[in-house]
Amino acid sequence: MTVLSILDLSPVAPGRSTAEAIEDSVLLAQTADALGYHRAWYAEHHNFVGLASGSPELMIGHVASRTQRIRVGSGGIMLPNHAPLRIAEAFKLLEAMHPGRIDLGLGRAPGTDGLTASAMGRPMNSRSGDDYPDQLDDLIAFGTDSMPAGHKYASITAIPAGVPLPPIFLLGSSDFSAIQAADLGLGYAFAAHINFPNAVNALSLYRSRFRPSAMFAEPRAILALNAVVGASPEHVGQLRNVADLALLRLATGRRGPYATFDEAQAHVFAAQERAIIAGLSMRYIAGEAEEVRDQILHLQAATRADEIMLTSSIPFPEIRRRAITLLAEAFALGDGGVGITPAGVAA
Repeated sequence: MTVLSILDLSPVAPGRSTAEAIEDSVLLAQTADALGYHRAWYAEHHNFVGLASGSPELMIGHVASRTQRIRVGSGGIMLPNHAPLRIAEAFKLLEAMHPGRIDLGLGRAPGTDGLTASAMGRPMNSRSGDDYPDQLDDLIAFGTDSMPAGHKYASITAIPAGVPLPPIFLLGSSDFSAIQAADLGLGYAFAAHINFPNAVNALSLYRSRFRPSAMFAEPRAILALNAVVGASPEHVGQLRNVADLALLRLATGRRGPYATFDEAQAHVFAAQERAIIAGLSMRYIAGEAEEVRDQILHLQAATRADEIMLTSSIPFPEIRRRAITLLAEAFALGDGGVGITPAGVAA
């Protein structure tokens, strides 16, 4: 049984406004909700002109209020950018507004370049995430009313009081977060779209070290994949051009608007550019829906992931919605492809 979810970066497609891009994200989530996808997560990135949102908690509240069943969460909140109390209160409030439907995914990278990170309050001379373990401890303590006696924050109650913190998933593309998530008994989401080669090792490490906690009695491993789904072999080739150009621009520091479909088709990749793309740890899987399904099943078996979370470097809203629709059909989500309990919550 394969559980499918989506990770949405809220791209601003060429010719679309930011407001339209946000509405595109809502429509994508509504489509995923109707098709039987389990979660829709939103990322925190800054100083990326081609992305509409740098505030996952705002997207979560907006999307949760316009969907019915699907879980909505952060993929993720970059904790080094924020005070733990601020995040604990934001997600307790979201949980109060949408009980049982919110996830809190956390990362330790800044989600941007060093200068922008400093503009968000991170010291320029500090290594990203140095104090992440301490921040995480404080966040969990605030969220579970378990701050140790004698701690300088012991007298502080995170509001709203009496509301549990949503389930916490640590996000990562290396062994660091796998170990920390396992040792703390938290969920774990591995970003294979960022570090594809390390997926099997990181998820195996997480499972082997996992310690049950009050939040997770068993490991919960999510494998995030960048998937390009075309309607025909020719269409797949065209979308590969779009995805390759997006990866090339990201790898070479060009964070401007996305290229148009025609610009991507007209781009002639030089040998050096192809070499750059081939050398990236960032990768995607591609094909028609059945081909992508088979690749997903192969990777799920290899990593023993409990859940597959799909993202895309294709910014065009109609193509993104069609991709998740085609995959829902390929996995027969409406016929039991996702484990839905009688209460309507995916297992």
